[in-house]
Amino acid sequence: MPSSSRVVAKWQGHAETARTAVLDGEGAHSFARLNEHAMAVATVLLAGRASLAGERVAIFVTPGAPFVEALFGVFLAGGCAVVLSPLHPAAESSYFCDDARVKTILCCAALREQVRGFEGSRHVVDIADLVKATHTTPVTTPKRGDAALQLYTSGTTGKPKGVVLTHDNLGAQQEILGDAWGFTPDDVLLHALPLHHMHGLCIALLTALGAGATTRMLPRFDATAVWDGMAEATAFMGVPTMYTRLFAAFDAADEGARARWIAVARSLRLATSGSAALPVTVGDRWRALTGEYPLERFGMSEVGAAISNPLSGERRPGSIGRPLPTFETRVVDEAGNDAASGELWICGPSVFNAYFERPDETAKSFVDDGARRWFRTGDTVSREPDGYIRVLGRTSVDILKSGGYKLSALEIEEVLREHPSVSEVAVVGVPDATWGERVVACVVARAGAEGQCTEALLRAFAKEKLAPYKVPRTVVNMTELPRNAMGKVVKPELARAIMAQEARDAQA
Repeated sequence: MPSSSRVVAKWQGHAETARTAVLDGEGAHSFARLNEHAMAVATVLLAGRASLAGERVAIFVTPGAPFVEALFGVFLAGGCAVVLSPLHPAAESSYFCDDARVKTILCCAALREQVRGFEGSRHVVDIADLVKATHTTPVTTPKRGDAALQLYTSGTTGKPKGVVLTHDNLGAQQEILGDAWGFTPDDVLLHALPLHHMHGLCIALLTALGAGATTRMLPRFDATAVWDGMAEATAFMGVPTMYTRLFAAFDAADEGARARWIAVARSLRLATSGSAALPVTVGDRWRALTGEYPLERFGMSEVGAAISNPLSGERRPGSIGRPLPTFETRVVDEAGNDAASGELWICGPSVFNAYFERPDETAKSFVDDGARRWFRTGDTVSREPDGYIRVLGRTSVDILKSGGYKLSALEIEEVLREHPSVSEVAVVGVPDATWGERVVACVVARAGAEGQCTEALLRAFAKEKLAPYKVPRTVVNMTELPRNAMGKVVKPELARAIMAQEARDAQA
């Protein structure tokens, strides 16, 4: 049916094959076997109903075949998946479930104790039990416009928002990236990215599965395991921090391991980098080792990957490339006029339609010029005469990109303000070769409480309420924050002052 989900159609198109879909710690899993298990999951979720009709179902499962079974089980039942991460503290996972009105959590045994911290009255089901159920072919056929996935991202308000992606959004992304990056059933993707993130879930995993390729899913990123895993892979997708850690492991290895790793990295047909700007020095070193510069591209939760350097052709260092087929872009100044440098606007088939139950946030994020509905990315870019695009920085200083994640400074500030010894706080990002941007919290202590505002104490406090990648890496104690005439903290000035002080300290 032309109106049915392309993601599900592609999945079912591979479902009769014995070809390996996933390799994990338990071994090889065929498309046919995973589909059987996914249908069992769908059967239990439906419980006799014709469809879940977009009901949000949370997935709290470690990387591997069971995760894929859970995801496609939700899709086949007509539900909308909300992927949770063990990196998030219980309070954050609970917020996601509350916001999405999740009633059911699909969990694995390894995370069963952790889910107790936020399950509340929700029904928690072990994915291992579901896949054993007697299944029938699901009654429902998801439509292209149905909600398929709800990812959470931080916006300028500091409150995480649910990005609702439809089956059409996901299907378009699968096809566009599969074609642009040359994925075939002969590929093996080495996968070590988080699965609650657009990069790991959609750009990597769903692209590979849609092409009928094999995905080798590692439980987490480990530099040595990734180097060794390249021996049986054709493609690797990472973030700049991963490449930096790969080089750190490379430098610490003996000559034999280095020679072996160079050989396997050179055998890859594709290595991509995204989720943050790739430092040119890092890209150049990868090219020196492998002969190819990493394929850098631009993506975000609301868009997927929309701009990319080419598979064949010039991969320009410091550039995210040109718009992919079917995507249109505009670069506009503050007045909304086309310009060589300004905010990046995007429209295309994988761009989401709305934040979940946030009409005001949705309205602020789009501009309708009468011909197109443009999504405002919040990134400042420049477009070169030949169409290549360079990201210059964030339109809003409150949105930081660190270690491949997009973070909200306001959300982090809100948590730190809960500490009884903190009077004022401003969070900024400063350039960092490893993290892209290093998250720095500038804190003014309450009178007499200076001793309780140490970096160690505040980072420990933040770890109880934030995912590890959101916790400030540096805490700077100050007597006051720089403000303008309206009383607003001047964050660019604050970031410059931090960088200048760090430069002086380095020279001392």
